[in-house]
Amino acid sequence: MTKFIVVTGGVLSGVGKGVTTASLGKILKEHGYKTTLIKIDPYINFDAGTLRPTEHGEVWVTDDGGEIDQDLGTYERFMDESIPKKNNLTTGQIYKAVMDKERAGFYLGQTVQFVPHIIDEIKKRLKEAACDHEIAIVEVGGTVGDYENVPFLLALKGLDREMGAQSTAYVLVTYLPIPDHIGEMKTKPTQQAIRLLGQEGILPDFIICRAKYPLDAVRRKKIEEFANISSDHVISAPDIETIYQIPLDLEREGLGVKVLAHLGLTSRKQPNLTQWQELVTAIKSPERRVTVAIVGKYLESGDFSMTDSYVSIYQALIHAGAQQNCGITINWIDAKTFETDPSKLSELAAADGVIIPGGFGTAGVEGKMKAIEYVRINKIPYLGLCYGMQLAAVEFARNVCGFSQANTTEVDKDTLHPIIDILPTQKQLLESSDYGGTMRLGSYSAVVKKESSVEHLYQGASVIKDGQTFVSERHRHRYEVNPRYVPALEDKGLSFSGYHVREDGAKLMEFLELPEHPFFIATQAHPEFKSRLGNPNPLFAGFVKACSVKR
Repeated sequence: MTKFIVVTGGVLSGVGKGVTTASLGKILKEHGYKTTLIKIDPYINFDAGTLRPTEHGEVWVTDDGGEIDQDLGTYERFMDESIPKKNNLTTGQIYKAVMDKERAGFYLGQTVQFVPHIIDEIKKRLKEAACDHEIAIVEVGGTVGDYENVPFLLALKGLDREMGAQSTAYVLVTYLPIPDHIGEMKTKPTQQAIRLLGQEGILPDFIICRAKYPLDAVRRKKIEEFANISSDHVISAPDIETIYQIPLDLEREGLGVKVLAHLGLTSRKQPNLTQWQELVTAIKSPERRVTVAIVGKYLESGDFSMTDSYVSIYQALIHAGAQQNCGITINWIDAKTFETDPSKLSELAAADGVIIPGGFGTAGVEGKMKAIEYVRINKIPYLGLCYGMQLAAVEFARNVCGFSQANTTEVDKDTLHPIIDILPTQKQLLESSDYGGTMRLGSYSAVVKKESSVEHLYQGASVIKDGQTFVSERHRHRYEVNPRYVPALEDKGLSFSGYHVREDGAKLMEFLELPEHPFFIATQAHPEFKSRLGNPNPLFAGFVKACSVKR
């Protein structure tokens, strides 16, 4: 029977539940247990697909096409495993499933109620996600005391009761503030979180104490007495340089063995985190550094700058840098600045490489294309992702092929030269306002051109079949390179070095490159979603290597 570990958060959101869940998952995997990670998002949205990046952060895409909260990305990066979309539960999914069953007569005339029907649906989905695993770690989004968390905590407590003793461990991740005007670490918010969790019939078995500094003996004693747990179950988790240090710190505290003991289990093998430690050391003390400019649009949220919209790109660069003992400095640039002040393009000259990430809509598009033109002409390494590939094709069409009115129909539906156009099937979906979960989503394979830079980069990460090289990456988009313009673009020197063949035989361009450029590669995919520490994505590895070459 699967054992469950429930991770909740107290005091404030963003305290580190996701990283704690991922770190504990890695530790238990290292101890020899088949472990999976599940994320509960209490919002009423069906999934993260229609959420604004500046409000909710990056939308993570799974192999099977799920649009998920970015915490699943953290899980995959730590576990080095692909996690399916069923491992994400939302309030919207639960209620829709129950209502669909009610409309279909599934309940045979019963009065459909919160208890038991909503609670049973949650438990059923948790069991399905945990199936075939020995341990399932469930992160409950938000904070203890949030109204929307109540049904999920009730369901988890119900599972605990059904499965019996030593079936479940509860972990509370809490924050201990140090107000500037007091200068003392305060435990009262943590005590309130413990009390609120107790109102749901749950008492934490372990408390992870996040703070600017390590937990001292006085504060540890207060929490131990208030929570009525052993002091060695109160774990100090101070701020650190890199999130990848956390599994090492938690294992040093013996958290893996302690959690296993609480569940009536013992370690099956000695964890080997030597390579992980070496990579963490390379992140913290690299032999050299490169500067990468990321020219995006999802960088503003009110009076604050928010880079969570591109968290996987940043992490993919960290992975590639760690593998090459190279530190990464990110220069975040709002593409709109190049539209209002083109002279600022010269700032790109200070970068060792430039990335144009994915995005939607018209904002910042012209600024991104000015940046692409600049790096193309000045031989600065360039990596284009999704929209970054589409705009690279449009920029080349305008400034090299002479199609001055070239554009994407996402920006100008009446453009004279629609270099980028929407798929007919997608056009039908948009006309019917069917936006949720209808993009080209999940993993798709591409045939890669022989002797291309892309083929070279993916050596060891590709599949050879019938003499052809195939690579697989994840996607999230509606628009494609218009096949009608491919010959004209290639005639002027742009090489489309990979394509996906649809069931109807149509070819969708997946990669482009400029053979005469030091590094100018773009992909319709999101390769950042398949990068892990110790296993960096080939495109990012090649890009960081090119950035290290002095111009």
